[in-house]
Amino acid sequence: MTRTRTLSLVATVLWLAGPAVAQVHPPEAAGVASSRYAAQIDSARALVQAFMATHDVVGLSVAVGAQGEMVWTEGFGYADLENRSPVTPATKFRIGSIAKSLTSVALGQLYEGGRLDLDAPVQRYVPSFPEKRAPITTRQLAGHIAGVRHYDDGEFYSAVRYPSLAAGLAIFADDTLLYEPGTRYRYSTYGWNLIAVVIEGASGEDYRSYMREHVLEPLGLHGTVEDDPEAIVPWRSRFYERAEDGTIVNAPYVDNLYKLAAGGYLSTARDITRFGCAMVRSVPLQPETVRLLWTSQQTADGELTGYGIGWRVGLDRDDRRVVSHSGGSVGGRSMLLIYPDGDVVVVVTANTTPLDYRGLPEELAALFLP
Repeated sequence: MTRTRTLSLVATVLWLAGPAVAQVHPPEAAGVASSRYAAQIDSARALVQAFMATHDVVGLSVAVGAQGEMVWTEGFGYADLENRSPVTPATKFRIGSIAKSLTSVALGQLYEGGRLDLDAPVQRYVPSFPEKRAPITTRQLAGHIAGVRHYDDGEFYSAVRYPSLAAGLAIFADDTLLYEPGTRYRYSTYGWNLIAVVIEGASGEDYRSYMREHVLEPLGLHGTVEDDPEAIVPWRSRFYERAEDGTIVNAPYVDNLYKLAAGGYLSTARDITRFGCAMVRSVPLQPETVRLLWTSQQTADGELTGYGIGWRVGLDRDDRRVVSHSGGSVGGRSMLLIYPDGDVVVVVTANTTPLDYRGLPEELAALFLP
């Protein structure tokens, strides 16, 4: 049989199988299903399908890495509901705050190279940022204990295009701190907006260029790109919200570029799983630096926060060590779950909000843990 005829036959079979099956048209669109984990994948697929039916999710993608290998990737539902375009493993979703975990690699690299002092006042790297009642450091910003505020009313839906990441700091730069740095934990996306400009000051490079050249490309994360609403981005999902009456509507237009380091990337479940597997093996950083990122910070009175530098850290209900980050965006919900000791990584991404995964990533991981 000729190669052309074979590809035509495969495409026809996939089309007949319905939109839940990965299509072959986009590059790297075909899913992965390891025969070694066939039973686990069958069980996982059933869990996902039941979840989607129960929670009325438009589109969702899953990827699982085990023992350093990609063992399962699959798309479910629609990337574009109106045109009935199915989700494939190549579909790019908004990953929200998983961007903080990606950005933590840049911090780790600059720290390893001696170009970034995590405990120096941020003005060393961003002289234009106003001094506050007490110094704040990059370590505190990265652990959400610096006292910088989170979104205010309506800011989550911002459609403003800022000319630079530094210009976007104007949203909160003149605000007072919520508390004395180091004394409390309070999650802040804006703290990571400031970290992006710290990276620029420490590296002498534009944040976007630094991430592309030193983090994304070296790790092979070719499906991870900026969420530029004006650009043509191949295989970008459309984004949906559930209205108060339960109907699915198009999500409003937003511009997330001002918070690129904190929540402004698009990516695939497969890319983020590759990233998680690389972190388990200390590929982008030295092992001691990964441990630093994955160690809970603590407040001045010694209370652990459960958050390191760009990562949530803790134990699951079976006392297994878990490192993770979730992501919430306008029309995007994502979860990166890593079991370092079991060497299992699970990523789930969806294009429908609000959405509570209700333990789905943990249930999927349990199927693949040794």
